[in-house]
Amino acid sequence: MFRFIVGRLLGAVVVLFFVSVVTFLIFQIAPLLSHTSPVYFYTGKVPFAAGSPALKALIHQYGFDLPVPVQYWQYVSGIFTGRTISDGTTVIHCTFPCLGYSFRQNELVSSLLTEAAPVSISLCVGAAVLWLVGGVLVGTVSALRPGSIVDRAGMGLSLGAVSLPIFFTGPLLLLVFEYQLGWINENYVPITQDPLGWLGSMILPWFALAFLFAALYARLTRSNMLETLGEDYMRTARAKGLDRRTVIVKHGLRAALTPIVTIFGIDFGTLIGSTVITETVFNLRGLGYLSITAISQQDLPIILGVTLVAAVALVVANVLVDITYAFIDPRVAL
Repeated sequence: MFRFIVGRLLGAVVVLFFVSVVTFLIFQIAPLLSHTSPVYFYTGKVPFAAGSPALKALIHQYGFDLPVPVQYWQYVSGIFTGRTISDGTTVIHCTFPCLGYSFRQNELVSSLLTEAAPVSISLCVGAAVLWLVGGVLVGTVSALRPGSIVDRAGMGLSLGAVSLPIFFTGPLLLLVFEYQLGWINENYVPITQDPLGWLGSMILPWFALAFLFAALYARLTRSNMLETLGEDYMRTARAKGLDRRTVIVKHGLRAALTPIVTIFGIDFGTLIGSTVITETVFNLRGLGYLSITAISQQDLPIILGVTLVAAVALVVANVLVDITYAFIDPRVAL
């Protein structure tokens, strides 16, 4: 088991290295495709005439005249040791972890990410718990009574939930529970300041986001459970006289959870930086909102920082899925 976990961690490091290289190269090539100096996208300054001394000085100040591998090394090493960034007039000492500096917002990218990340993490963790518990529960109950009223109601509700996008369910929840009943506070409150206020500001986004995913997990759990319940070892377990709960939970649900864990890790890792619609509907200033703002302002350092954070979240989520596999099904580690 130890060798299995170490191998997965080393594999994650290799994947993160290639992700960082590809991401950096994409953001180096993108300005060239628009026939605009990368200085503009990184510093926000209006491009000077091509070949002018001012433009050459600015390119030298930011290090764009260096070979691409050297620029990549400076960027990566700066994440761990910090570096100095200049737009020609302002010199910024970017400390660890340095992900760049936004001259448009006059703030370190790491500081912007530190402010936005707790919002997105709170949203994803709370919604993930709801959709995982709710989806698996509904799917399991439906599989145990196929064709019954409970099964049809659960699958009908799941089909309806899949068909309703967040930009419909979100405003509907706000209309009922905030504007009409006044039960919920829409303004986000950090959990460190007011845990109850934080819970009140996140409960509606959780349900809006979880409603969609729970439907998918319910249908997938039902399908996997129906297939598992028909296996020979399930009939053997029942024939040996094991009680119903042990057969269903220990033998049936444990085997059916393997594909659920796979999809859960991918969904959760992907959501960290892509909850744009949910954050916009509920006025949450998370990573999704930050990335959309950066894109509209063509603020490349922030876009690069959010992309790297989202990639790291996805890789870490997949590593945790692999490790969880080994505990759910020990054959995976072998």
